Amino acid sequence: MSILITQGDLEQIWCFSLQEADIALKWKYNSRDKYFRTMAGVCYGMLGNNLPPPNEAVDLFQRNNIRRIRLYAPNDAVIQALKGTNIELMLDVPNNELQRIASDNLTAAYDWVYYYIVNNRADVKFKYIVVGNEVSMNDWRYVLPAMKNIYSAVQSAGLQDQIKVSTAIYSANLSDSYPPSRSVFRGDLLQYLQPIVGFLVEKRAPLFCNLYPYISYLENPRDIRLDYALFTAPSVLVWDGQYGYQNLFDALLDCVYAALEKVGGSSVEVVVSESGWPNAGDFASTTENAQTYLNKLIQHVKGGTPRRPGRPIETYIFAMFDENAKTGPERERHFGLFTPYKQPKYNINFY
Repeated sequence: MSILITQGDLEQIWCFSLQEADIALKWKYNSRDKYFRTMAGVCYGMLGNNLPPPNEAVDLFQRNNIRRIRLYAPNDAVIQALKGTNIELMLDVPNNELQRIASDNLTAAYDWVYYYIVNNRADVKFKYIVVGNEVSMNDWRYVLPAMKNIYSAVQSAGLQDQIKVSTAIYSANLSDSYPPSRSVFRGDLLQYLQPIVGFLVEKRAPLFCNLYPYISYLENPRDIRLDYALFTAPSVLVWDGQYGYQNLFDALLDCVYAALEKVGGSSVEVVVSESGWPNAGDFASTTENAQTYLNKLIQHVKGGTPRRPGRPIETYIFAMFDENAKTGPERERHFGLFTPYKQPKYNINFY
């Protein structure tokens, strides 16, 4: 990137020492580039009985230049700790609330938005509301009605341009995804996802998607190379017509874009609402692999994918802490960037 230094810039810094002038010009560059340097946020899961209190967690965000977080359910203590920090917040409506929020009676949706969002909007930087996360087949029927009700409440508060309402899917909601251009939404979900995409197009909202190259590699190490999953492949490994893929993250994300295009969603951006790599629990989960993936991810999302080149990819790393109360395989408890005692597990740079 070339930086134009104008006569006005020179006039403003003429009286500085050479060292001060250098600092001033670097600030000019960095302020222009800030958006591209901070595309990665963090998912703040709270399924642990030994996690630090929210005020200490928020302090840790700030000390590590984490400017975006995802919170999986409203939490008064976290919202209070975020006040005045300017940290952007993605807030979930949990799956167990979907049926209630989707009711024809709008009271539940309005109460949720006004209690958590409107009452705190002056001091907390709400950015997204995630209505359902990787929902089960039984819950899909509630997602769009709940999204519409939440949006109605957001609009009534005059916040519809500031806060976008969407839902979070994952790769299992797609089928026929190799190569990426063949990808489509699963047939049994199309009756739900097509109108959801229409809503997102109308409201100019993104689709959230949880993407894990780690899981894809874990499930198919015979056909997927580790360096392809870790962003370390030296050259393109997969060609899909005109698009060449050097890493699995881009291929998975372009699968979502290809599926969106097939249901009228070409204008919908995808926000990667989760991505991560654990450091224990199975053959692929090592500290070396996790550190490589996470650092490469933070740098990679400043750019785009072969299908959407030159467009930064807003991405949330899963997760802030190891969570000892998570259920499932052992790996589920080892995704954290930090231990519950606030010690970093890796050398990670969010700049």
